Amino acid sequence: MSVPATSQIPAINTPHLKPRTLVGYGLGDAGCNIAFQMTGLFLLLFYTNVVGIRADHAGVILMIVKVWDAFADLFAGRMVDRTMTRWGKFRPFLIWYSIPLLLSNLLCFWIPVDGYGAKLAWATISYALMGLLYSMVNIPYGSLAGAMSQNPVDRSRLASARMVGSGATILLLSLFLAPRIKGAENLAATFLVTAMAFVVIGALFFFTTFATSKEVVYREVERVTLKETIATVRQNGPLLRLCGSSLLYLIAQNVIGALTIYLSTYVLTRYSEAGWVATISIVITTGAVLYVGPFGPTVTRVLGKKRGFMYAAVLAATGGVLFSLSNFLWYSFALSLLGLFFMGVGMGILNTMTWALEADTVEYGEYRTGIRTEGATYSAFSFTRKVGQAVGVAVAGYVLTWAGFNPDAAVQSEDTVRGMALGAGLVPAVIFLGAMLIMAAYPLTEAKFKDIMKAIEANRQLRHEQLQHGEIPHSVPTREDRVGPTARDSHPMTTQAPVIPPKDDDDAPSA
Repeated sequence: MSVPATSQIPAINTPHLKPRTLVGYGLGDAGCNIAFQMTGLFLLLFYTNVVGIRADHAGVILMIVKVWDAFADLFAGRMVDRTMTRWGKFRPFLIWYSIPLLLSNLLCFWIPVDGYGAKLAWATISYALMGLLYSMVNIPYGSLAGAMSQNPVDRSRLASARMVGSGATILLLSLFLAPRIKGAENLAATFLVTAMAFVVIGALFFFTTFATSKEVVYREVERVTLKETIATVRQNGPLLRLCGSSLLYLIAQNVIGALTIYLSTYVLTRYSEAGWVATISIVITTGAVLYVGPFGPTVTRVLGKKRGFMYAAVLAATGGVLFSLSNFLWYSFALSLLGLFFMGVGMGILNTMTWALEADTVEYGEYRTGIRTEGATYSAFSFTRKVGQAVGVAVAGYVLTWAGFNPDAAVQSEDTVRGMALGAGLVPAVIFLGAMLIMAAYPLTEAKFKDIMKAIEANRQLRHEQLQHGEIPHSVPTREDRVGPTARDSHPMTTQAPVIPPKDDDDAPSA
């Protein structure tokens, strides 16, 4: 029996990515988050305080567009699975769509029309355009990690790198934009100038990622049909569970992200009027990925990705409860910041574990069907994340309305301040605990993942022996004009269940 030349087992056991590769990959997430975090942190405030859109109307706009974004993710996933160029499957999208994405972010913070209805229309259309272009960049970017390495520690390092990149963007926003919001004479100009500067900075980030990343994981199928895509996702039980838990924790995270600037501006100012309050609030919540991300590989080694996710959800929930009580009963600035810090650390670990877990579900899909569908797997995962973001920002808008927030009032009433603190802490806490409970049923441990990789190698070898004799060639560079094989051309048996080893309905094979 011949030995397949595609074996990945040595690469699985040994981390191999160089520091420059990790840094370059992290800059890609910094580029993505220029648009994502700027809109996530400040777009609701821009709508209510600059444009004059009612908080509940703004929340509906954000919710509708996020649902649109979710379907845009599915479209982008299909585009990725159908694409193969001389530069690979994923990297070209960073060149094609990054600049349009950054320009569309600028349009979100520039609304030159008059009339309330015209403002609503511009806000909706510009944000929807940004969401579509974000999908065309972020889906291939996120899928790229699964093609760069199959080693669990390397994947955790990639996830940590992207969290650091995301955190770096949040830090920039916190240091240069957040302190200027409360006392800005022309808040509209402040947002616009920041968005213009980010067009140049983001372009440099994306081009660096393109230059330093490399797709090395072998694939038997270069282009995947829609039928094969649906079959692969439908049979991926771990992916569906991961989507469920991510849906909930993204709802909670986006409630916190959207309300943090309100909390620092209207709630925490009862303790201090200093401009640094807004900066420190964003840094220790949304920006926690910057200082938590590097510890992702350590959490993976010590706890494993699944348990790391569950513990982080409990920590974030604890922080939410502590923040609410600190501003509803105890009136303690120190405990308020501690609660925000707990939420930030929990969310930082959740983000790192989630991206590493998503990459593992790609291998599970290949184990079940014989086909790698990074684009479809990532887009299905991102679909639920976008729905979670949509619900989260909508919930944030309704929390403000429920609390009685008045954007025209320089000082909010005490009942409003207490209501904002209560909703911003307890609502996310309950949702974080729900995400933890769903993750408890997630079946892929580190040991089972290794078994899956061995099963993939065995099935590749079995297909090779049944279809043709001789060694399987290494993956070769693909010309831009080459038409890649379909799954049926490469291995017609992929419509059947793998023969080695026997599979369960949901779980991977046990050790």
